Amino acid sequence: MSEFNQGDIIKITGFKRQLFVIVSKNAFIKATGIFHVCPMLSNNHAGPLHIPVCGKKGESGTVICEQFKAIDPRARGCNRVDFLAYEDIMNVSDAVQGIFEYD
Repeated sequence: MSEFNQGDIIKITGFKRQLFVIVSKNAFIKATGIFHVCPMLSNNHAGPLHIPVCGKKGESGTVICEQFKAIDPRARGCNRVDFLAYEDIMNVSDAVQGIFEYD
C-alpha cells in the first residue's frame, strides 16, 4: 500500500473527475491505516468552510470542509496526484477542527 499523508490530493476509484484532500493527521493514518478526506471542487466559492487551495503540481479547487468522509485505502483504490503546501493544510485543518469546537 502506498503511504498517504495529510495534505495529499488524491483520486478515489469510482469518482471519475473528483479529487479529495486528506485531512487526517499523519499519526492517525499510521495508527489506523485509514484517513479522512474532504472533496475538492473546481467550481465552488470560498467561504468559512470552503477553502481555496492549489497543489504544488497545479491541481486547484475549493476544499469543502463540512463534507468529510473516512476512507480505507485498502478497500478503495486511491492514488496521490498532488499535495498541498503546509499553509493550505493549516487552513483546511483549522476549518475542519472549527466544526467540532464547543460553544
